[in-house]
Amino acid sequence: MSVDHYENFPVASFLLPARLREPVKAIYAFARGADDIADEGDLSDAERLGGLDRYRAELDAIESGRPTQDPIFLRLRPVIAEHRLPLQLFSDLIEAFAQDVTKKRYADFAELMDYCRRSADPVGRLLLHLFGRADPKSQSLSDGVCSSLQLINHWQDIAADWGKGRVYLPQDELARFGIDESQIAEGRWDPAWAAMMDFQIDRARAMMAAGSPLVHALPGRIGLELRLIVASGFRMLDKLQRVRGDVFRRRPVIGRRDWPGILLHAALG
Repeated sequence: MSVDHYENFPVASFLLPARLREPVKAIYAFARGADDIADEGDLSDAERLGGLDRYRAELDAIESGRPTQDPIFLRLRPVIAEHRLPLQLFSDLIEAFAQDVTKKRYADFAELMDYCRRSADPVGRLLLHLFGRADPKSQSLSDGVCSSLQLINHWQDIAADWGKGRVYLPQDELARFGIDESQIAEGRWDPAWAAMMDFQIDRARAMMAAGSPLVHALPGRIGLELRLIVASGFRMLDKLQRVRGDVFRRRPVIGRRDWPGILLHAALG
């Protein structure tokens, strides 16, 4: 369910109908490319924002009917047209990647959820449009799953994000649990950190559970794909809970030994 550049994205797995694999790959290529501009290499912030501006220009060209030049958008353009994908969802993703360049702290959970609304939720909504199931209820359930997956990714990557100057943990919640950012810099786990991470993990789990009825709303192989995504999310939450949020000594990941449990969860889901 995870990939090197853009976490928690179902990259056209064999479970998807063949007709949807290329559209999903095209959307993934867009998201991965924009994410790489915002996050990879040694570019300056100005260069990163300039690269994302070029993505905006290509999206504007599609909207106005002008030619596109970037190979990513040449691939994406027919997918947008065929499936009538809302351009605003792509714009939201670009804005979220740009925010990663300029915004390094989140005052409270509401600010973080606003970021998730643009960085994660559009992916699920685009997939629902591909599946022909983009009704308001399905979109709301999808948002819960996608935002939960985004939070899980943040909690996995606390140490790595610190190295990039970012802290996604809400500042008011760090203060509530008596935690200073120096503890992240030192990679220091203690009971206060464990309690704070238990709180974060429990909230992400509740969000995932609230969105999980979507797995019963989507038919066939598409529903099974989503069951695997949701089961993987719950599995990762279990792994984070098991170490009480100690992501400093070893970043929890889904490994080969986790898949029997994930498959069982998905089958019973």
